[in-house]
Amino acid sequence: MLLTLALALFVLTCLFFGEKLTACLKPFKSSCLKLWMKWVFAGVSLVGLILWLALDTAQRPEQLISFAGICMFVLILFACSKHHSAVSWRTVLWGLGLQFVFGILVIRTDPGFNAFQWLGDQIQIFLNYTVAGSSFVYGDTLIKNVFAFQSLPIILFFGCMMSILYYLGLVQWIVQKIAWFLQVTMGTTPTETLAVAGNIFVGMTEAPLLIRPYLADMTLSEIHAVMTGGFATISGTVLGSFISFGIDASSLISASVMAAPSALALSKLVYPEVEESKFKNEEGVKLPRGKEKNILEAASSGATDAIGLAANVAANLIAFLAVLAFINAALSWLGELVDIQGLTFQVICSYILRPMVFMMGVEWADCPIVAEMVGIKFFTNEFVAYQQLSQYKNKRLSGVEEWIGGEKQWISVSDDSEEHKYTCWVFTVGVVQDAHCFFFSNKVCFLVRKIGPELTSVANLPLFKKIFLPKALVHSCIF
Repeated sequence: MLLTLALALFVLTCLFFGEKLTACLKPFKSSCLKLWMKWVFAGVSLVGLILWLALDTAQRPEQLISFAGICMFVLILFACSKHHSAVSWRTVLWGLGLQFVFGILVIRTDPGFNAFQWLGDQIQIFLNYTVAGSSFVYGDTLIKNVFAFQSLPIILFFGCMMSILYYLGLVQWIVQKIAWFLQVTMGTTPTETLAVAGNIFVGMTEAPLLIRPYLADMTLSEIHAVMTGGFATISGTVLGSFISFGIDASSLISASVMAAPSALALSKLVYPEVEESKFKNEEGVKLPRGKEKNILEAASSGATDAIGLAANVAANLIAFLAVLAFINAALSWLGELVDIQGLTFQVICSYILRPMVFMMGVEWADCPIVAEMVGIKFFTNEFVAYQQLSQYKNKRLSGVEEWIGGEKQWISVSDDSEEHKYTCWVFTVGVVQDAHCFFFSNKVCFLVRKIGPELTSVANLPLFKKIFLPKALVHSCIF
């Protein structure tokens, strides 16, 4: 308990007073003391990890499977690295270490768990105010029974509030504090760190606009980090839609935050820096405030911009669920020709991805269900995957038997909620799969550097969005 409180106090102190502390430590920057402190810290961290694994896994040795899975993912990504000799292991180890510490703080300690649970509850209460507006427009019946009128208005409300917070400068302040902490610990450049930190709050097409003036001068490795961070995290508006599915808010928040340092780490493992960056200064990048004239204009602008996202969510759900139903019908017909009953896309994923999800620490009995959802996330759409997860959760809450006809109906409940386990799995796999963007990074990063000066207005945002369209193609090619 005391160790957890001390760790939380240390992190908060670094976030609020970190710049002053680093200014005090500048006299030691070029001395031998700095090198000595690095080795001491590395030794203490290694001993602490070994002791943790020995003591914690003594009671639950099955946890060593997930630790082996992390090592397996790191080795695979290192084998696929663009420049093996240029990998900065400081960035990789710090990124994975921060994710590990944050995970312990949130999942394994009462103060951290209660804090994020409280935060998730407050967000859920806050999002419930959407009913006041949607019931006036659509009526009480529709918002209770129809998904489009129940969940999609949350995106509009959340987009409106995020725009207000951005106009007030609160989002920029939080993003800069997180970016500074990641930059100091991991040794990444201000531009790429700022974009990855911004992805925790805004979308993958909006976050690069935070560093729009610097895109043309960024290196390929920096742009790759920006892309990976966008794929690994979710925006605030999409967060609201996932919560509307019934997914636990605290699990989504903690998983998205944990993905940020891991995204930087694995990005630099796959595509290390070999060029000379122009943004090595420690001053960071300053974020401007919103261009709106007043708070009312900011609210209206945010709601209007969210309309496209809400329509995009609805269109994707309609299209991908229809395509999935067609694929399952075709596979079922083909399966019957060779006397295989019940062949579906989900069944195929449950077999192909079962070893991978097992190495992620999933119980073997739950592997078919989790592999099925991860496969849907890989090949179709994350909205469909979370919608499937909400169905499994509703089955458990409604009292459906865990096993029916030899098939598991929902994910087993342990000390951690099934939503928290799955969201962590989804974001972990998301970071791993999207770190493989190096297969097309050379071409895409070259395009970004060429069109960087053209990204001078929100009107040109579709041009940047086109860069990220190969996502689905990359996923299908890799897996």
